[in-house]
Amino acid sequence: MSHAGSNEQQVKHGHHGSTPAAWTTVVIICIAFLVGTLAVMLGNWPMFWVGAALVVVGAIVGKIMQTAGLGTIPRR
Repeated sequence: MSHAGSNEQQVKHGHHGSTPAAWTTVVIICIAFLVGTLAVMLGNWPMFWVGAALVVVGAIVGKIMQTAGLGTIPRR
């Protein structure tokens, strides 16, 4: 069975967060985890806290970009 309404909703939300805001947030947080992981391996605690701070920065940057309109896919 096919429901026209469910098909329209899938198209509307089919981007799965692939927006500039989402990608920027993910990249910053991935870098943060890389920095934090290297810090733990090296036993460098100040570097670890820089990585932890980058996670927060990534979340803030993503929210700012989303608020600025970069968190949505342009309608065709």
